Amino acid sequence: MSIDEKPVRLFMAAFGTEVNSFAPIPSGMELFEEVGVFKGDGSRRWHESGGENYVAPILEIWRNRAETEGFDVIESISACAQPAGNLPNVVYEELRDLILDDLKNAGPLDMVLLCLHGAMVANDYEDCEGDILTRIRQMVGKDTVVGVHLDLHLNLTNQMLEQADLLICHKEYPHIDGEERAHDLFDLSVRTVRQEIRPVMRCFETAMIGLFPTTVDPMRSYVDSLMEEESNEGILSVSLAHGFPWSDIADCTAKLWVITDDDAGLAQQTADRLGRKFYALREQVKPAILSFDEVMEKTARILTSDQGKSGPVIWADIADNSGGGAPSDSTFILQDLMKHSIPNAAVGCFWDPVAVDICKNAGVGTTLELRIGGKCGPVSGDPVDLKVTVRQIKSSHSQIAYDEATVPMGEAVWLEADNNMHLVINSTRSQTYSPEAFTGLGLDITALDLVVVKSTQHFHAKFAPLSSAIFYVSTPGAMRSDFENIPYSQCEVDYWPKVFDPLNGDS
Repeated sequence: MSIDEKPVRLFMAAFGTEVNSFAPIPSGMELFEEVGVFKGDGSRRWHESGGENYVAPILEIWRNRAETEGFDVIESISACAQPAGNLPNVVYEELRDLILDDLKNAGPLDMVLLCLHGAMVANDYEDCEGDILTRIRQMVGKDTVVGVHLDLHLNLTNQMLEQADLLICHKEYPHIDGEERAHDLFDLSVRTVRQEIRPVMRCFETAMIGLFPTTVDPMRSYVDSLMEEESNEGILSVSLAHGFPWSDIADCTAKLWVITDDDAGLAQQTADRLGRKFYALREQVKPAILSFDEVMEKTARILTSDQGKSGPVIWADIADNSGGGAPSDSTFILQDLMKHSIPNAAVGCFWDPVAVDICKNAGVGTTLELRIGGKCGPVSGDPVDLKVTVRQIKSSHSQIAYDEATVPMGEAVWLEADNNMHLVINSTRSQTYSPEAFTGLGLDITALDLVVVKSTQHFHAKFAPLSSAIFYVSTPGAMRSDFENIPYSQCEVDYWPKVFDPLNGDS
């Protein structure tokens, strides 16, 4: 019986997290359960998630599209976790095997769609996504179309390229285009099932490791050019994996791949051309990451300018971003601000459930001595002892992310210390996405000179409109930004910036 004579049978699942090999917190089952592990109904129930759920909304898009088309939908699990360290083997295998068991019982399938991350690592599985795809391919055979939706900070492997028919990742950083990429993958997968196209994927290794925000040129123009390429005849999709620099695995470099319609030569030629173009921009696309002294000098110039400031200066504490696996309790910048008696500033958000509980017991208006942060090990710095006044307590705080999703922050407390220094501490680990993390507690950050956010880039969309300037600050931590000095043990290639021109063999 042909595809046209029966409904397309779609199997879909979501399983992802971003693993930081240098983070002190294991990605245990509790982290997945904190967000919510949904079994067969995540596409319908993800709004009940207890934390930031970035995979199940993709399943909702696919289900809606599939049901509109009259497809039969078999949904497996939806499970994601806030980034942290390696998954224990038992956790990875349990969640993976739930998908495989559902797949085994699903019967014949035309299409498998997976929302994965691309940077998931377990203790004995360096390439979790490749492992999942290999096992799925062995079960469904070569004729079933397998498509995968990935995060931009994935570590692309040959195993992933070999086992999937279609791989598509975000193009934007911040990742504001997840829904668009979900629709792209669905469209191309359906066209493949209907034999309208025959996808072929080819990849270019850039040998680059770094952070590449797409909000400013030249990355902005470069990403726009990638999208323009997709309008060329024969080109189905172009993706750039920025790589996740803090995964200590063999494949942690940025890679570009192209999907064409049954034309391997065109795919490789296009990938090589666009990959070389990105490589040529390497010294221009890296963000300016400043030391504390450098950022203080630039901030002072703005604050003392004759023109005055148009809003607070924003510092991004990129090394303590929980969205990349860091604890979100480091104190390095706080210590420097105190050492230099910097006034009229706010820092947030510190993940410190112990301090939150103490403040709840103390109550609003109480002044007390409080030990803040520095609880998760060397990457967190030393705890800081401060005399603070509890200004506000909120039992169920939240913030709006760059994609307008509501992100729970748990119990949160606004603290004020001497010199008009303000801190936000909270009980649910989350990076700082938006001013609401502060203003939702009553703190007017527009009246401040400086706001320090524990985030790398996802804060940008919401904070940029109200800021005088944005600076990225280098500190110690689980997401150190001196990429040439990250202590890799598994990375197999010479890479920029450790080597100036690795593709041409120059050091």
